[in-house]
Amino acid sequence: MRVAYRLLVLSMAVLPFGRPAVAQGIADNSFLIEEAYNQEAGVVQHISTWQRSLQVSSWNYLFTQEWPIGSVRHQISYNVLVGYAARTNIDFNGLGLNYRYQLTASDGPAAIAPRLSVLMPSHDRVGTQIALPLSLKLGSQFVSHWNAGVTMTPRSLTLYNLGASVVWLARPTFNVLYEVTWTSGPDRTVTLMNPGVRWAYNFASGLQIVPGLAYTFGVGPEREGQGAFVYLSFEHRFRSEKGVN
Repeated sequence: MRVAYRLLVLSMAVLPFGRPAVAQGIADNSFLIEEAYNQEAGVVQHISTWQRSLQVSSWNYLFTQEWPIGSVRHQISYNVLVGYAARTNIDFNGLGLNYRYQLTASDGPAAIAPRLSVLMPSHDRVGTQIALPLSLKLGSQFVSHWNAGVTMTPRSLTLYNLGASVVWLARPTFNVLYEVTWTSGPDRTVTLMNPGVRWAYNFASGLQIVPGLAYTFGVGPEREGQGAFVYLSFEHRFRSEKGVN
């Protein structure tokens, strides 16, 4: 499997998908774990993540934009991945197109939102990914998110991924996260830990800005290098509430 395709698959396996804030709190914006909350009607989200290795001269930048289709039930999004390495310099590493269905209500004790994605790497054939995120409310101060997925890649290669996180809702606009992801393929298995924090700035216009910081490190025999993780989300209405059915 080529490097560009591997980067796209690993990023899609652990990329963040989210929804707008509820009651001025933070109800989305995880880092490596997908939360089972679709965008509300009339609200769009722009997500940027930047991962920088602390051991070698390389980084990856992922941009995601999420749009509801009529209501919270249906959501489409796309992802653009750009990377840098000393040997290749800046390179476009692929595009992902996604559809997600809100199977159970996002405001209930358990939310489920299965996703289907098409992955288009820059120098390889098209692949597909099926993901099942589950979000659980654990009382008033904790939320847990669980992920399972499979990616069918070119040349009949298959990747499997699992993930889980616990989020401490310390304040409505300040959260502490601890995430764990596991990705396995024919030739390697990667387990990542990702502790971090996120906070929110809410504006009268309805705009919410959520920055976040985390420290990523690998464990196990195929451990990855250490890295810094930076997150930034902008969320706002593109249609007035009067125009939302």
